[in-house]
Amino acid sequence: MEMLIALLILIFTLIIGIPIPFVFLATVIYLVFALGYDPSFLIPYGFSKLNNTVLLAIPLFIMAGSIMSIGGIGKRIVDFTEFFVGKIKGGMGIVTILACGIFGAMSGSAAAALTSIGKIMLPRLEESGYSRGFATSLISSASVLGLLIPPSALMILYAWIGNQSVLASFLATVGPGIILMTFLSIINIIYMKKRNIESVENPSEILLTRGKRFQKRTVAAMPGLLMPFIVLGSIYGGIMTPTEAAAIAVIYAIPVGFWIYKELKSKGLFEALAEAATTTGVLMVMLFAIMILSRIIIMENVPDTLMELLFKITENQLLLMLLINLFLIFIGMLMDDVSAVLLSTPLLLPIVVNLGVDPIHFAAIIGVNLGVGLLTPPTAPLLYLGGRMSKAPIKELLGPTMVMILFAWVPTLLITTFVPEVALFLPKLLLGK
Repeated sequence: MEMLIALLILIFTLIIGIPIPFVFLATVIYLVFALGYDPSFLIPYGFSKLNNTVLLAIPLFIMAGSIMSIGGIGKRIVDFTEFFVGKIKGGMGIVTILACGIFGAMSGSAAAALTSIGKIMLPRLEESGYSRGFATSLISSASVLGLLIPPSALMILYAWIGNQSVLASFLATVGPGIILMTFLSIINIIYMKKRNIESVENPSEILLTRGKRFQKRTVAAMPGLLMPFIVLGSIYGGIMTPTEAAAIAVIYAIPVGFWIYKELKSKGLFEALAEAATTTGVLMVMLFAIMILSRIIIMENVPDTLMELLFKITENQLLLMLLINLFLIFIGMLMDDVSAVLLSTPLLLPIVVNLGVDPIHFAAIIGVNLGVGLLTPPTAPLLYLGGRMSKAPIKELLGPTMVMILFAWVPTLLITTFVPEVALFLPKLLLGK
């Protein structure tokens, strides 16, 4: 009964708009006193779990993403990808999707991909014949690739809570990310098939040959494109840990923004540092509360109780996985991706393992589900952020976004859930796991 009341408190406080860190703290405080646990046992446990260097990678990747967003790297990535597909019908939409994927491989942040690539691509998409509503929805959907294409802050949290390999969790979401990019590109091409697309020439390149254009754009993009090779190559090559690679990403992004692209200013760097510090503070409060909550969940055998409840509904594994996906989508609709992975991992991971699902496979399932949640009302933080960026009314975004959810996100989720090799192929190939 106490756990049910705690769940109601959690949902009610989320609905009335209380900040999520305080929501978790309120839930934990209620459970500690309602169940009679000794705070002197739980509080040191919560602090001890925070003593992990892996967690330092998250604010560092956030910092790197912010620096890249304002340092001009996004523009060079867009110009580079536009050279290959920008001139075909619907090519600007594909440029947007690919650019978000590449930027995600640098920053690990969906919000950074949305703000950086979105500000560059929105005017170009509108010049090419895209409606503002569709263009904003496409950018918002594609920006979630920042959570699926490694490095991913979300997967670092999942691996830490679930006691899994960070590298394997990174690799698990690559396959779903590629599938999602493919579906979004198909929707984009179908949408633009009957529209007149005009190629937007860069005035400074009109007199250049195709070879000269390629050389110019490649040289300009190379400093930015080197970053994912440095970060991911050092991680998978065993040279650095994810935390060390995140620190290198910050150290690399600063001189590139200051002296190569010359778009990063002292004020922008200070803002990036302040954003990372604020995010870190909020994250630490949530992590402290969720670690105590997860300990209580385990001691109260909540996963076993929930599994018994699910088996009373059905014993069909396919239907059980569908129910778990629906639960994850519901969680994602109520809270941001970080909060959702903090809550759902300790609750659901023991259940899916008992169902025979590989924990690394479940990393991909969680990643795709929470990506859907970032675009699905009532919270839909990325959709609302995209609307504010483009100044497009939400009603203009809902239609195209629902099309992308139904025909890109849902198929990706189903394939990821019921074809385990989509998530497990790369971890097995590269890590032997």
